[in-house]
Amino acid sequence: MFFLKKLIAPLLFPLPVCMMLLLAGLFLLWFTRRQRAGKIFTTIGVVLILLMSYPPLPDFFLHRIEQQYTPLEFSLHTEIEGVPESLSSVKWIVVLGGGHSSDPKVPASSNLYSGTLYRLIESIELHRRLPGSRLIVSGSGIWRSDSEAAAMARTAEALGVLRENIVLEEKSNDTEEQAMFIKPIVGTDAFILVTTASHMPRAVALFTKAGMTPIPAPTDYKITEASYVPRDYYPSPGNLYKSEVVVYETLGRIWSKLRGKE
Repeated sequence: MFFLKKLIAPLLFPLPVCMMLLLAGLFLLWFTRRQRAGKIFTTIGVVLILLMSYPPLPDFFLHRIEQQYTPLEFSLHTEIEGVPESLSSVKWIVVLGGGHSSDPKVPASSNLYSGTLYRLIESIELHRRLPGSRLIVSGSGIWRSDSEAAAMARTAEALGVLRENIVLEEKSNDTEEQAMFIKPIVGTDAFILVTTASHMPRAVALFTKAGMTPIPAPTDYKITEASYVPRDYYPSPGNLYKSEVVVYETLGRIWSKLRGKE
């Protein structure tokens, strides 16, 4: 089921859908007499790719997903202000993997996809602020020569985290399995859950359904308050990626709910 999901789901992402519509339209226009149908397919493909690569649409939907949880308050404060009492006893910080590669010829941090690196940096900052806490890095090595957890652990050590403060969970292939394999480690303890802001709603739902008590610590925000420059108002691959994130998380939530996992 996992492999089937990974093979089929990408075909429903914005770019593949638009490309299939455009190819179908061109085929009808060039090789059949169904000119009207060809024009319709081609027009729909062009309009969709324009809407999904232009900022307003992906920004609107992605912002709604990312704002469901706010960053942990103390992670935004200065060292002097300290740690809220409600978090001072937390001893587990769970970091969900977001993709990696396994190239021994590059630095450890270069093997982590940007989302994974953002998550790891946030978790290390939280670990630094919470004496006695330990990092649980999670992710298998499917299609890679090593696990994602191992890749994150190497980078965490390079950034100053002691090896004895890192726990590896290397069996999980997706968020649902991460909840399943992390539960025996944390038991009934509340723990800080670190993942990308857009992924956090689905992750919290899956971990909560598994009977756990996650404390959300979202990071890697794609929509932030910033001064716009002219190029931000043009269609771009970055906006297509935002649309892909929206579709991916929406499909993930639907799939989880249909199977009673959240």
